[in-house]
Amino acid sequence: MIKKIALAVAIIGIIYYSLSDSKPSASAYLAQLNKFRRDKNQSFRQSEESPLETAQKAQFDSLKYYPGDQAFIPHADISRNKNPDTTLLQTTDNKAEKYLKWGSVKFNIDNAPQQLQLYLKANGRDSTLFIPFTDLTNGHETYGGGRYLDAPIPKLNESEVQLDFNRAYNPYCAYNNAYSCPVPPADNRLKVTIAAGEKSFHD
Repeated sequence: MIKKIALAVAIIGIIYYSLSDSKPSASAYLAQLNKFRRDKNQSFRQSEESPLETAQKAQFDSLKYYPGDQAFIPHADISRNKNPDTTLLQTTDNKAEKYLKWGSVKFNIDNAPQQLQLYLKANGRDSTLFIPFTDLTNGHETYGGGRYLDAPIPKLNESEVQLDFNRAYNPYCAYNNAYSCPVPPADNRLKVTIAAGEKSFHD
């Protein structure tokens, strides 16, 4: 009897730890997020691919962020377009870039239903879904032209996608006017506050 109890306890322990590993704790998630942000800061200071000019790099310390909040990683259901249409996204220099309308995603923020369109570069080189969006923070706490979010492309048998607004980021136009950036389309203008991710670069 004692052996059976010990075996049962061991099995429960294995299941518990396997479940714990599949869903990182809040502290583990924040540690990952903070490392991601530190690495991005270092890249902005040192990388040749940085959007910052040389004078900006010399004074640059850190990008500004909202505190990480797992409430902004909503459950998100996707709807694929069987035959994605090609669409043009306007850019900040009054040109346009070709994208595929991959599908859409539905989720809730503060118990209010939201929807965003999902895009892929028409040249087929994207490894992630591209989600340009605006929300009620734009022009106040965040860049007025909107922000971007990337998400992994779901497998064919998957009906959900991971949206992590803590990783929402500014287009390069927010740092340097020399860049041309896609403008979030009308379908992706959220009427809700997304107090997560990157804030305005300039005060």
